[in-house]
Amino acid sequence: MFGDLDPGVAVVAALLTGVVLLVVLRRRGPRRPPCAAGWIPWVGAGLRFGKAPLEFIEQARAQYGPIFTIFAMGNRMTFVTEEEGIDVFLKSKEVNFELAVQYPVYRTASVPKNIFLTLHEKLHMTMKGKMGTFNMYQFMGRLNEEFHEQLEDLGPHGTMDLISLVRCLLYPVTVNVLFKKGLIVSHKRKIEDFYWHFQIYDEGFEYGSQMPEWLLRNWSKSKRWLLALFEESIPDIKAYKPERDDCATLMQAVLDVVEGEADRHSVSYALLMLWASLSNAVPITFWTLVFILSHGDIHKTIVEGISSVLGGAGREKITVSEDKLKKLLLIKWCILEAIRLRAPGVITRKVVKPVKILNYTVPSGDLLMLSPFWLHRNPKYFPDPESFRPERWKEANLEKHVFLDGYMAFGGGKFQCPGRWFALLEIQICIILILYKYDCSLLDPLPKQSHLHVVGVPQPEGRCRIEYKHRHDVCQAPRGPGPSGGATPPATHLAPGLQEG
Repeated sequence: MFGDLDPGVAVVAALLTGVVLLVVLRRRGPRRPPCAAGWIPWVGAGLRFGKAPLEFIEQARAQYGPIFTIFAMGNRMTFVTEEEGIDVFLKSKEVNFELAVQYPVYRTASVPKNIFLTLHEKLHMTMKGKMGTFNMYQFMGRLNEEFHEQLEDLGPHGTMDLISLVRCLLYPVTVNVLFKKGLIVSHKRKIEDFYWHFQIYDEGFEYGSQMPEWLLRNWSKSKRWLLALFEESIPDIKAYKPERDDCATLMQAVLDVVEGEADRHSVSYALLMLWASLSNAVPITFWTLVFILSHGDIHKTIVEGISSVLGGAGREKITVSEDKLKKLLLIKWCILEAIRLRAPGVITRKVVKPVKILNYTVPSGDLLMLSPFWLHRNPKYFPDPESFRPERWKEANLEKHVFLDGYMAFGGGKFQCPGRWFALLEIQICIILILYKYDCSLLDPLPKQSHLHVVGVPQPEGRCRIEYKHRHDVCQAPRGPGPSGGATPPATHLAPGLQEG
């Protein structure tokens, strides 16, 4: 065809012909969703997406409609925002959760793909059984004891950053209950190191799931420190023999599954479980307390309810039982409403076979994405979506563990978060005991959320300090949020932020 042409011209002509054929074939092929691709090869829209991903997702939805693709850093991410797409995301056999997350799991915890795919469903079933609603009674006593112990360390009064206070409570309580008391953090220096390294690991988790470790030196160092900690601790965890089999810690149950298939990866699974149990529980507790303390009427009603159910003084070591939780439903409503407003940015599946959604075909290889953050702002499901309205949860059948329609905070489909009932219980007990023991008030306004990440519950942007004082020393009603300013919070041993070098 090009035999009589100059060789250079022939090459150019052949390339142009190939491009034309590619365009024609694409037009004749299945219709793909509209795509925000950018103009830089491979990078695509990555620069704009990375600056403010949640805002970029909403802008793309407004521009392209209910289904659209964002091409960034070599990945095609197709977002669905309405019922048909959500139904495919949750129920289709052509999309897969495990294949979507196995690469991030390898990067963040060094679990090889074949090991992850072999063990994931078995481990999910183990954790789902261990932390099912029918087993929550096993955690009640331990959680009460641990929170009382940690609250004693706060002293009778103080001022500190609220997110730091929550970490000081939830880090040791969660580790002691789910792993084994005192085994992971046994003395002050190690506790401080643990707080420091886990905070760096947690804050850099999303970057670590996508980028080479040599670009994230501090994060990589903290990851190795945590893996070494578990390398040292796991033999003792395995050796611990509870009196009753059903009293084994969750970590022991996980190790029983892992050691049968891939014993040398036990430390990696311990790190994954640590991250899963703390990464969202801490910010959810923070946001719930901030919303409660920022709404004086809700705060007052909750404190009055706690006094009615548990007694007026904050000095006694009371036990928060299942019956008492049922009488303090407003607190659970506040937690669920806080999660609604501060939901994860995205959850994902891998498209394994082309799937049709609306009038488009999503090709295999795409990551199918759903944004709980924006779904929870759909007025069809949640009227007045930007307002903190815990009373909307009256309509949910929480006795049967059914949430409101459109609520996707814990994922959906086959692999919902197996620890969701434990997390809700832990946060309820934590908040009840804080407000039972202390009169609390905010010294700073309600902070904005950080828009830098799309994985997990967002962290606050900027500080938010709390002043607390034993309730038996206080003769006044709960106060609302105070003006910005106030006493300087004490220095903490928590990492001030992620600084990669």
